[in-house]
Amino acid sequence: MTAASREELLITGWGHTPFGRSEADLEALIGRAVREAIAHAGLEAKDIDEVWLGNFNAGLQEFSAPSSLVLSADEGLWGVPVTRVENACASGSSAFQAGVRSAHSGLAQNVLVVGAEKMTAAPAETVGRALMGADFDHAGEVSSTGFARLFAEVADAYEQQGGSPSDAMGAIAHKNHQNGLRNPLAHLHKDFSLDFCQTASEKNPVVSGLLRRSDCSPVSDGAAALVLSRAEDRSGDAATEGVRVLGTGQANDHVRGSQRDPLAFAGSARAWQQALGRAGVSVGDLSLVELHDCFTIAELALYEVLGLAEAGRGIAELESGRFHRDGALPVNASGGLKSKGHPVGATGVSQLVQAAMQLTGTAGAAQLPNAGIAAVHNMGGLGLANNVAVLGAR
Repeated sequence: MTAASREELLITGWGHTPFGRSEADLEALIGRAVREAIAHAGLEAKDIDEVWLGNFNAGLQEFSAPSSLVLSADEGLWGVPVTRVENACASGSSAFQAGVRSAHSGLAQNVLVVGAEKMTAAPAETVGRALMGADFDHAGEVSSTGFARLFAEVADAYEQQGGSPSDAMGAIAHKNHQNGLRNPLAHLHKDFSLDFCQTASEKNPVVSGLLRRSDCSPVSDGAAALVLSRAEDRSGDAATEGVRVLGTGQANDHVRGSQRDPLAFAGSARAWQQALGRAGVSVGDLSLVELHDCFTIAELALYEVLGLAEAGRGIAELESGRFHRDGALPVNASGGLKSKGHPVGATGVSQLVQAAMQLTGTAGAAQLPNAGIAAVHNMGGLGLANNVAVLGAR
């Protein structure tokens, strides 16, 4: 991908429903985000050439062929090709990766990318079983702790290597909940104190191993959508100048846990290096990072994996305030999955939309000063599917 081709691809518009427990069904969630995104891009539905839909499902909904639900958003979308992408928690960002390739191919002028999930209507055991289906070694198991058990093992490995991460995990939960208070789209507007997040209690019980409830992202409903267009095709009626897609990276890791180092997140590291390399930037150039904090230990481990902190310095850099909204490199200014919520198929697109809002100065109370370049990291399973995008202000 040449520098010229990178510069000409833009996210020209976006839409985002509030995340949380919604009375709306999947079709309605998709429709709201799609209509917002198309209007925000200054387009009409008939201008969309292709749609990519990120949706996990895995039994969360009985209806398992949701691609044409997108057409319900507007009659002008009838006949437009829609392809559903399933890649666990990276479904939305994988749809984005496909959309980027489609736009660069020249076969589509305006590409709509949607991520959506309806989770809260399903019983807890159904949600747990669906999520465990994203792990090869444990798929099909009935588990009351679900993926928390797997990330508790990551926390155990971290402890064996560098001491207890418990207080740092609590500090990340506190940080992200504070950030989420500024985001009206976030699921959890909870002003949890640092002490509450660092202490197991009746209201904050241990879920698995070192993970407390405050270390786990919530089950959420929601949808997000964005429009990709080349710069010369951007509508003059768009609400903003849009943001540049500077570089992307995508990598998968082995399915068997025995083939992966639980702290390496090697696929994420590879996708990160690809994206930053293609964008021609380094960590020092970044204004903010939206990071996949499905559990607080994931954010902590990824500080070092992605080079946001030197090896062995993740906790120290967190304690220094580096990753807070007023620090040198804010991480999850949106509240992250921890506070904003984690409707699986929507998450990757949501992260991109939240970053785009920062880069266009439209993030409201969550706005960071001088946001110029953002990196967005989204992963599915325990580091199986990994996507990174680098976005730049215009």
